[in-house]
Amino acid sequence: MTDWRPSASIETLRKRAAFFTSIRKFFADCGVLEVDTPCLSANTITDVHLEAMVIANGADIDDENVANACLSPLYLQTSPEYYMKRLLAAGSGDIYQLGKCFRHDELGRIHSPEFTMLEWYRVNFTMDDLINEVSALVQALIGLDTETATYQQLFEQQLGINPHEATTGSLLALSKTKGFGEYADRCLRDYGEHQGGIDALLQLLFSTCIEPDIGLEKPIIVSHFPASQAALAKLADDERSALRFELYFQGVELANGYEELINTEQLVQRFNEDNALRKRIGKVPKPIDNEFIAAMRSGLPACSGVALGVDRLFMLVERKHDIASVMPFQLG
Repeated sequence: MTDWRPSASIETLRKRAAFFTSIRKFFADCGVLEVDTPCLSANTITDVHLEAMVIANGADIDDENVANACLSPLYLQTSPEYYMKRLLAAGSGDIYQLGKCFRHDELGRIHSPEFTMLEWYRVNFTMDDLINEVSALVQALIGLDTETATYQQLFEQQLGINPHEATTGSLLALSKTKGFGEYADRCLRDYGEHQGGIDALLQLLFSTCIEPDIGLEKPIIVSHFPASQAALAKLADDERSALRFELYFQGVELANGYEELINTEQLVQRFNEDNALRKRIGKVPKPIDNEFIAAMRSGLPACSGVALGVDRLFMLVERKHDIASVMPFQLG
């Protein structure tokens, strides 16, 4: 018999609605504008670790008029980031969005191809300013204070190494002593023995040996990831770390934030590096979003931004085991 019922109870859905209301109240009290950007775009991201869903292509559509309008693929957005930064460049000021995002990702305890994201940007905020605001939001939503640590501190405390000075050989040896030799070898085969391989090994060690044990009692914000893992963040003054942070609670990653890179040429260089790495590991390179680049060139204001997985946070608040139990319906 087909089970048509919601994956969350009606009582949980009422609590979910109240949770959303609390989020909106927080930003209303801060004077941050709510925006609603498109889920569909002709462009997507170059990020090596994320894949967008392709939902339309002219070759698959019979109606000639519709096909002419959809000759290029359309992508469901993995994040509203590019659209929101276009609004910032147009002079929107501080903005937030609470809505659906989509990723061609696994379906599991804390993963769903369709999920709810909270993303916001604060003009003239430094990374530290935004970390303080993330902490204030967490306190408002779940009543807990937030701890902080740097990426380097966690590696030194839990694994006894400085991640900014580690070599491929030292990380490979450490991975093998921790029982992850097979995965470490695969990292090096896929990403090479230079910086790409080092980052893959660092991520392996972080996700297996550090992440499960942090933020167990209180949420923790981890900052200053390696410069090679900067994504779209500015680099710190030491140029070996990035002004990037992540929020964890009970071993679950909840948010990823940056003091935003506003140098357009450096941004394009990072996109090209992404595509080179995608090609190396057998993924299809993605075209750079020219509308986003044009907006950046027009002048993105100095700002910091963060994206937070709302379903995951609400799951932890409700002490549920998986996100399906706090979502109206589980996909699939």
